Amino acid sequence: MLQQYEPTQIARWLEEKLLENFGTDPQTATPKQIYKAVCYVLRDIMSELWLVNHNIADSHRNKQVYYLSMEFLPGPSLKNNAFNLHLEDAFRQALASIGQDFARITAMEPDAGLGNGGLGRLASCYLDAIAAKGMAGHGMSICYEYGIFRQKIEDGEQTELPDEWLNMGDVWLITKEDQTEEVHFGGKLEEIWDANGRLRLIHKDYTTVLAVPRDMLITGYDSDVVNTLRLWQAKSPITIDMKLFAEGKYLQSMEEKHMAEVISKILYPEDAHTEGKLLRMKQQYFFIAASMKSLVKRHMMKYGTLDNFSDKVAVHINDTHPTMAIPELMRIFMDEYGYEWDQAWDIVRQTVSYTNHTVMPEALEKWPESLFKETLPRLHSIVSEINRRQSVDLMKTYPDNEALRRDMAVINNGELRMANLCVEASHTVNGVSSLHSGIIRDQLFAGFSAIHPEKFTNVTNGIAYRRWLCQANPELSELIVSLIGPGFKKDAMELERLMAFTEDRGVFTRLEQIKRRNKERLADYIKEHNNIMVDPDSIFDVQVKRLHEYKRQLLNLLHIIHLYAEIKRDPGADIQPRTFIFAAKAAAGYYMAKQIIKLAYHLAQVINNDSQVNGRIKIVFLENYSVSLSELIMPAAEISEQISLAGKEASGTGNMKLMINGAVTLGTEDGANVEIHRAVGDENIFIFGLRVEDVERIRREGSYSPFRLCQTDGDVNEVVQFLSQGVNGQYFSNILNALTTGYNGCADPYFVLGDFGAYRDAQARAAAAYRDRDRWNRMSLINIAKAGIFSADRAVQEYADRIWHIEPLK
Repeated sequence: MLQQYEPTQIARWLEEKLLENFGTDPQTATPKQIYKAVCYVLRDIMSELWLVNHNIADSHRNKQVYYLSMEFLPGPSLKNNAFNLHLEDAFRQALASIGQDFARITAMEPDAGLGNGGLGRLASCYLDAIAAKGMAGHGMSICYEYGIFRQKIEDGEQTELPDEWLNMGDVWLITKEDQTEEVHFGGKLEEIWDANGRLRLIHKDYTTVLAVPRDMLITGYDSDVVNTLRLWQAKSPITIDMKLFAEGKYLQSMEEKHMAEVISKILYPEDAHTEGKLLRMKQQYFFIAASMKSLVKRHMMKYGTLDNFSDKVAVHINDTHPTMAIPELMRIFMDEYGYEWDQAWDIVRQTVSYTNHTVMPEALEKWPESLFKETLPRLHSIVSEINRRQSVDLMKTYPDNEALRRDMAVINNGELRMANLCVEASHTVNGVSSLHSGIIRDQLFAGFSAIHPEKFTNVTNGIAYRRWLCQANPELSELIVSLIGPGFKKDAMELERLMAFTEDRGVFTRLEQIKRRNKERLADYIKEHNNIMVDPDSIFDVQVKRLHEYKRQLLNLLHIIHLYAEIKRDPGADIQPRTFIFAAKAAAGYYMAKQIIKLAYHLAQVINNDSQVNGRIKIVFLENYSVSLSELIMPAAEISEQISLAGKEASGTGNMKLMINGAVTLGTEDGANVEIHRAVGDENIFIFGLRVEDVERIRREGSYSPFRLCQTDGDVNEVVQFLSQGVNGQYFSNILNALTTGYNGCADPYFVLGDFGAYRDAQARAAAAYRDRDRWNRMSLINIAKAGIFSADRAVQEYADRIWHIEPLK
């Protein structure tokens, strides 16, 4: 049972924190000082809970999972932690007693710059759910000083600015200097024979970087288990070279310090050049080496042996970025604790599991072997031995299939393939939707699954639904409580009870009124930040996600051009008013993604200011998409655009967040859309377009011709012609070429034009459904009712039961 605190007690602690940290009192403190004092008080409460179940002397009574991810995206923590610990009202009253407003204080918090998109948000959802389930589970990553970047759109161009989130966000980080780890780069290997006649490799002449842990405490709803997100900050053991400084070489004297600390500056530095690849490689090894050392030390303090390591520790690799955990554990077991290869390998394989999040080739990481060997010589020797042993086994299994052996190899053609290493070494490999798991089993890793079919499974993604429903949409949450009680806050499957109200017009009216107020709130934000007036009575059609060609924001834009062309032909055309809302960051070096943002911007300039359109279409591109912005958008959305090319989106989680807020999915049979479709039925979703098997067949036959489509489909020809004439004085020849003639003989690789007709028709069906208010509100309610299966609680329970084998703390 969670302990509760009186508002007067919290107010007294706030006054103490203000005096202790800032030498001030509530009457003279700045809003920033008040904010930090509130966070410090809440952090102290969380720290007490953390000590109960994670003190070192009692560590690992239960098996614990360590979730390794290059990114986490926790979003603002103050409101979330207060909600999880049932302390919102106490803090609200305490702040009111000193003349402060809780809502205003929570609104000051920046998003933690620790992630980019769905991968990082999913990782944070799972940490939340692990704690809510009362299990021991910790995240490990890098303490990025500037995050990925703060996005600014200027005249249609994306500009990347530093995201200085630590100015306010560092209040949640507890620095533990005494647990600093050393990480070694470069150097050389020396062979020696030990006293037992065994050959040992000694790593010498390396460069050392210090990894300083900065821990963020993670709460779960209605749970007294508090876990840790450990973030490593890079520092140099040498702050300044005094000899160089004395010689007047001031910049050189600080070079080693800066070269070390750059490791934890930016998430995903551009890797189109060798320097970028090297920095990414160093980032990955940096946090993996520090993480593996720390958890092995913690285990040894409790047990004094590693023989039972896999009984007490589960290491989970979230996508391929943390793959170096495999050879690093081998290195620690063999070099630091004297284990032989076979024994170390058995422990590693029983400890490590792997989630694949994408089939996109560019995301299945590969490292140049020469660069890897130069940077991480000891790890290279271990991966080489894994590859040698794998080659021997594959020759026995597939003696007559050299192409398959090459495809499965850990090292081939001068590259280290991290996805293959993950599959080779992990005891379990899972995809993140039923469709995606089938693709990785039957296509991406078919050779592996033929040998070890038991290794492959599925865990469909889930979301921390209490953040997206109870916190982001409190009015809807209160309506649900009034209808079915509060049980859904602990068990999302309770939402199914809303199906009893699918013919209740009174519920429809209340649902519509809540949606209208959420749309008004978003409209106010759009007016303030974009200076665009949008109509809350129009359809809010939302596509918010990372900008990538396979997610097909371009298809959405082409359809908007089609609607605009209809109005220009017939200014009186009866078109259901729509507000198209986009938000997305494009990777800094992704030219085509940036061109799509630019097209959206200039298309908006044309359409939003055309008097003939008369407000029937508005385009809004919201810059710097984040968790906090998402919390504003999701409750207001009515159409959820999930229009990736079938077979490309592993799962998606934005589709789930929109669904639980009552938006209706308009999408392809891709990722978790398949399972949403199955849950809500044909009548409560708008499915269109090519299926996975269609895409595979067309590619196999080589029968796709976007040029022919331009000749035979009048609407396709019209939108292409519109683009060819320029938009707002800007020309988009690269987009046109990609769609029609293509590069290297590959035109329209994501079938944007191929799916255009089906998408146009699906949009028309959605507009017709929206006119029937009872029908639309029923669809919205059914989507909410059926969203419970997409809870992170359910996903984490599946991981716990079938993959990690962890249980709640006693």
